[in-house]
Amino acid sequence: MEGIPHPIPRTVEEVFSDFKGRRSGLIKALTSDVEKFYQQCDPEKENLCLYGLPNENWEVNLPVEEVPPELPEPALGINFARDGMQEKDWLSLVAVHSDSWLLAVAFYFGARFGFGKNERKRLFQMINELPTIFEVVSGNVKQAKEQSGINNNSSKSKSSGKMQPRQPEPQMKAVKMTPLPKEEDESGEEEEEDDEQGATCGACGESYGTDEFWICCDICERWFHGKCVKITPAKAEHIKQYKCPGCSGKRARV
Repeated sequence: MEGIPHPIPRTVEEVFSDFKGRRSGLIKALTSDVEKFYQQCDPEKENLCLYGLPNENWEVNLPVEEVPPELPEPALGINFARDGMQEKDWLSLVAVHSDSWLLAVAFYFGARFGFGKNERKRLFQMINELPTIFEVVSGNVKQAKEQSGINNNSSKSKSSGKMQPRQPEPQMKAVKMTPLPKEEDESGEEEEEDDEQGATCGACGESYGTDEFWICCDICERWFHGKCVKITPAKAEHIKQYKCPGCSGKRARV
C-alpha cells in the first residue's frame, strides 16, 4: 500500500490515536465520499482493498506484495461483490470487514510491543466506547445508545432478586441463595457474611472476589465462578435449580 509514512504507535494512547485516524478515514469513504469510493471499486479491476490511513484519509488499492505484510490486510476483493449486491448491503458488508480489520491492526500493535493484560483491556475499553463503522453506516448508532441507556437504568433500579453483574455488591451473586433456617436468621447473619468472604471456587480453588459472577450449587451448596462452570448471568436467569458438574455427574451415574 502506497502512502505517507507514519510513525509506528508504541503506547496504548498512540495505538488508539492510530485506530481513530483509520476509523475516521473508513467512515468518510463509506458515507461522505461514498460516490467516489463506489466508482473506484470497479469489478473489472483486480482484487482491491479499502485502507483507512492514520491521517483520517482512505484509499482503494491492491494488497501489498510482500509476504507477510507489515500490517494485517483488509478484506480482499471488495470490488468483485459491488455489482452483485444492493449498494446499501454492499456498503454494510464492507463496513463489517473494516471493523474487523481495525481491531486486527490495533491488537497487532499491542502484540508487537508487548502490551500486558491491563494495557490490552484498556485499549479495548477505549475502542469500545466508539460506535462501530457498521453502526455508523447502517444508522444504528442512536438506537444502540438508547438501548445502552435503557440497560443502565434497568440495572440501577434493581435492588433485590436476580444478580447484577455490572454493579456487583459486597454479596456474592447466585441464581438461588439457599435460605438459612428461621431460627438462625438473626444469629447467623455475621457468620454467613464471614463464610462468603472466605469462600473458594469449587472448580479452580481461587478465593471469592466481589467483582466476579458466582453461582451456588443447590445440591452440594458449593460456590463456583460462573466462568469455571460455563454459566453466564444471562443463562443463570433461566435456571430454576442449579447443579454443578460434579453433582450432575453423580446423578447421571445413578
